[in-house]
Amino acid sequence: MQFEFVIVDWAAYGAGLLQQQDWLDWAREAPRLPAPLIDVVPPLTEMAPMMRRRVDRLGRLACQVAYWCKPEGAPAMPMVFASRYGDAGRSLHLLGDLAQEQALSPTGFGLSVHNAISALYSIACGDTQNTVVVTAGRATVLAALTEAAALLADGAEEVLIVYYEAPLPPPYDQFEDQPALEYAWAWRVAAPSKVSRPEGHVVQVRVGPADGAPHPDLGDTRHWPAGLAVLRHMLRQTLSIDGAHSPAWVRSDRAGSQWFWGAAHA
Repeated sequence: MQFEFVIVDWAAYGAGLLQQQDWLDWAREAPRLPAPLIDVVPPLTEMAPMMRRRVDRLGRLACQVAYWCKPEGAPAMPMVFASRYGDAGRSLHLLGDLAQEQALSPTGFGLSVHNAISALYSIACGDTQNTVVVTAGRATVLAALTEAAALLADGAEEVLIVYYEAPLPPPYDQFEDQPALEYAWAWRVAAPSKVSRPEGHVVQVRVGPADGAPHPDLGDTRHWPAGLAVLRHMLRQTLSIDGAHSPAWVRSDRAGSQWFWGAAHA
């Protein structure tokens, strides 16, 4: 399976990395992971206060980058929200209430489901477009890109992808199998055929058996969280000079499965 899309705009939020230039500088350096936890929670001033008070820490990360990437006045579009674990803290709190034989909060339950963050964002924006929420273990970012490509192939002019992660709370944290960090990013993507003069970056993804080993790319990011590794690779393509894109990059997210990530000229 192979697909292409144009990244029309992007935004990201992490520890000490708030503006686009911060992230570009980070991608230009030798690979280093951001700090695990952010110091400043996004203010999310774009959202009405009564709605904003229902959005927790992880939700603020996701909604903030979505607002930045799809500013007010932008046309409505399908959305793909993706997170490996989502808001696990809310679910753990509900399980604690059950263990203590306490009544569950209907609001708490409603906000603990995996699509709660996307629902709050959609309601706040008055957006009734199709929204897909995915989780697929280490391959979650790949699943998100595949869903976006399918929506574009189905005729969508643009698709908003929002990817967000946070460390698992104790005692779930003993099951972490990758570095655990708080971060979120959003891409607004379009099919190359729908963009006459792409201002974004044309990225080609081929999914399936891949030959060759991961390219070092100034360091080894094979053990990074996949969502962060993909973001860095995209930013390094953006930084390429005179069309000299970085070599193709292969990543294995589970035994017997690899996917290929590369770049193509507009």
